[in-house]
Amino acid sequence: MLRFLKSRTCWLSLLVLVVVGAGLGAFLAFGPPQLYAKSGSPEFCGSCHVMESRYEAWFHAGAHRRVKCVDCHLPNDTALGHLTAKALDGGQEFLAFHTGRFAEDIRLSSHGAKVLKENCLRCHTETMARVNEDRNCWDCHRRLGHKQTGAMATITP
Repeated sequence: MLRFLKSRTCWLSLLVLVVVGAGLGAFLAFGPPQLYAKSGSPEFCGSCHVMESRYEAWFHAGAHRRVKCVDCHLPNDTALGHLTAKALDGGQEFLAFHTGRFAEDIRLSSHGAKVLKENCLRCHTETMARVNEDRNCWDCHRRLGHKQTGAMATITP
């Protein structure tokens, strides 16, 4: 065994394995442009049945109707941070959904709340300068939580 570890074949095999692994990792992290664009669309997020009500609430939301889910729910401070979070979160959600290990009533985690608030600040800097930063935006703007479907609230006879 020791002799094999010192051999040129071993190191060449290891190099090939590392290169293939890095290539596969890069593909999974960044994917082809069409896959990246599709997985960032609200329609993609709403394609899982547990997200349907959230998608409907967003679809009828008004002010944030032109904002994609990933604009609020993923870190947007750097491209690398965004892509890393998208790959990790997306992979985790994919596994949870396809193994049946997901909550029917999805809740925002404390980390998710932090990311969401940072993205609120990114777009609403001037408004937030007048607000107590100890509060979350959705404490007052309750519809931001996607709990009340906008269709019910906005379509009245």
